[in-house]
Amino acid sequence: MTTEATLTSTSASPTARQVWTRARGIALALVVLLAGAVAIAVIRSDARHGELDPRSADPGGSRAIAELLADRGVDTRVVTTLDEAATAAGPDTTLLVATPDLLTPTQQTRLHNAFADSRGRTVLVASGSASIERLAPGVTADPATSLDSTLSPDCALPAAQRAGTADTGGVRYTTTHLGADACYPSERLATLLRIPDGTGDGDTIALGAPDILLNDHLDEQGNASLALQLLGSRPHLVWYLPSLSDASATNPDDERSFFDLLPSGWLWGTLQLFIAAALAALWRARRLGPLVPEKLPVAIRASETAEGRARLYRKTDARDRAADALRSTTRTRLAPLIGVPVTQAHTPEALLPALSAHLHGDGNGQDQQSLLFGPPPSDDAALIALADRLDALEREVRRP
Repeated sequence: MTTEATLTSTSASPTARQVWTRARGIALALVVLLAGAVAIAVIRSDARHGELDPRSADPGGSRAIAELLADRGVDTRVVTTLDEAATAAGPDTTLLVATPDLLTPTQQTRLHNAFADSRGRTVLVASGSASIERLAPGVTADPATSLDSTLSPDCALPAAQRAGTADTGGVRYTTTHLGADACYPSERLATLLRIPDGTGDGDTIALGAPDILLNDHLDEQGNASLALQLLGSRPHLVWYLPSLSDASATNPDDERSFFDLLPSGWLWGTLQLFIAAALAALWRARRLGPLVPEKLPVAIRASETAEGRARLYRKTDARDRAADALRSTTRTRLAPLIGVPVTQAHTPEALLPALSAHLHGDGNGQDQQSLLFGPPPSDDAALIALADRLDALEREVRRP
């Protein structure tokens, strides 16, 4: 007949139910976050469908301004490739570049060379630092966008004077061109710049925001008047919508790194997330201060605690800590038996004389000092021998 010994575990492993109970809050939060992200992506994809497209009647489209221009005899043609946009530049044409930042550096340089001497008008919509310096040399985009969307003209440009206030707030520009018109300033920086070319007939306009061209903002402020004057000065309007499928965009010299593909402001966003995580960690961290006793949720036998602690000492070969724990406990129990205050139990000058007097001089005082305050044992056998000697000393003191 064989018997099977079962070792009793000193700590209870969490069950699957307990793990689920603890983690379900985090899992629910992740599900809600994922669902919210999907919903926002769907909503934004619908809202951005046809953005700045003169053929789109969506709120973000520009069909309304195209219809108004058609009533005034201006024909609008949509192009999606750089070659079409470059060949369309001419003295009787206004070239509108909807999203200049989508163009690669090589495309930006080619486009600027195409319209620089065309004596026509070029309108750059919300051109940021990634494109403005190539498309309009001498112009710099400020990193901080305007906080106000509706601004006053505050310049001598006739089109701006006639339109009055308009929603141009967005990218802000500075320029070194002496003959440039800086209009609709926000904190002393212009959100609309008109830079004339060398011939005096053509010009380039940097518009800080696309709001005046959108269907849902066209009837606000002087947006319609300003848009008609900027885009209707010539009989032909070429509306360039840069496309990622354009063959001219695949240039090996324009390969971007991972950080170039990240949206602007990612550095500040990451810093804000780091600060929020640090504050959350500080909020949830254990507070500094004295230990506070509390009742355990379950009763644990003293033998289990002693066994678990002994296993930890053995696993790390911490014989010095184990010996210190044995000696400290023995001194604490001996002190009241020999008339020494517990506060002085760990002081050799107070404990050893009282112990020798209690034993009536039996034993060697040097041995007692080595036993109670000596160096750590060198191996496990010495540690076991130390424990036996401490038990024998305590029994001897307790003996009547």
